[in-house]
Amino acid sequence: MDSQISVPLLDLKAQYAALKHELDGAMLRVAESQRFILGPEVDALERAMCGYLEVNHALGVSSGTDALLLALMALGIGPGDSVIVPTFSFFATAGVVSRLGARPIFVDVDPVTFNLDPSQIATRIDATTRAIVPVHLFGQSADMDAIMAVADEHGLAVIEDAAQAIGTRYRDGRRAGSIGTIGCFSFFPSKNLGAFGDGGLVTTNDPELYQRLRIMRVHGGEPKYYHAVVGGNFRLDELQAAVLNVKLPHLDGWSAARRRNAERYCELFREHGLAEGEGRQEFDAANRVLLPASVYRAGGVDDVHIYNQFTVRVADRDGLRAFLSERRVGTEVYYPVPLHMQECFRSDADGLPLPVSERLGREVLALPIYPELADEQLAHVVGSIADYYSHR
Repeated sequence: MDSQISVPLLDLKAQYAALKHELDGAMLRVAESQRFILGPEVDALERAMCGYLEVNHALGVSSGTDALLLALMALGIGPGDSVIVPTFSFFATAGVVSRLGARPIFVDVDPVTFNLDPSQIATRIDATTRAIVPVHLFGQSADMDAIMAVADEHGLAVIEDAAQAIGTRYRDGRRAGSIGTIGCFSFFPSKNLGAFGDGGLVTTNDPELYQRLRIMRVHGGEPKYYHAVVGGNFRLDELQAAVLNVKLPHLDGWSAARRRNAERYCELFREHGLAEGEGRQEFDAANRVLLPASVYRAGGVDDVHIYNQFTVRVADRDGLRAFLSERRVGTEVYYPVPLHMQECFRSDADGLPLPVSERLGREVLALPIYPELADEQLAHVVGSIADYYSHR
């Protein structure tokens, strides 16, 4: 292997270099305007997002976490309520529930998509349940038909955590974040559409709910200094919106490049005899690496997986990860400890085993997938993994 090749987990400088002139101009435009909060850049972004995400209303907010928090607040969820969440997700998915005094109810995930397992939701619903929060993890939609059916049967709201899935389409062509009661997005710099800091978005097709979200974004004041409800400071900066307005036209191209990289990874893993195909669940001599699957691809819909992460499963993850670090390959573990096993949620967890998530916590490993990767870098990643297993 070429010891000079380096493959970081993410290289934001490459993206910035390609758009430097436009991005610098946008930031200068905001500086010269001296409009920094909820100005014309935010307005333009919200209009563009309504079109891109195919929703009636979009609201720029301060972060993906605040998008989830605002969604729960707008639905009136609080003490005495419970919310269904997947246990295999980023902390904020459940953290926002607890912050409002409600109880997160942890449900296991599907072993192929890593998303909330709809077959397990109904058994976890009781009289306190107010909402379901499916997470479109790593850039692939959860099974929204099944989830919406359960929600409709029990009269529950559905808050789509699409923080990692902007641009993802469900198998019927609808955009992630446009299907449930409210959609929530993150513009954290590492996302497929990343700002130069924190930022987020809330979407809905309900005009009354949109008005409530809009008012609660600014402390619940409507008009200013008159408060019928308590909200928060969930405003999006003009600077972040200006950056996102420059980047949004490039998003589909970046997502397509991520898919090409994912397909090339799969080819390389097969060529090295490390994996026979996508979506397999058990390790054997021909499948030392379990590859992620794009489960809706057969439906002929584009953008069914935007690969915010390319997450494989390996049996001896820590050893492999250390070896890859020596080979100058960046990796990350999303997520080593399922939420029901976190110390802060022990009082909420009911002791039920959630075996899929617990196994994923031991096996998952995210490999570099960003759009600017060269083929030699992809080959270096897989070749290094092949070298590791050749000695075991």
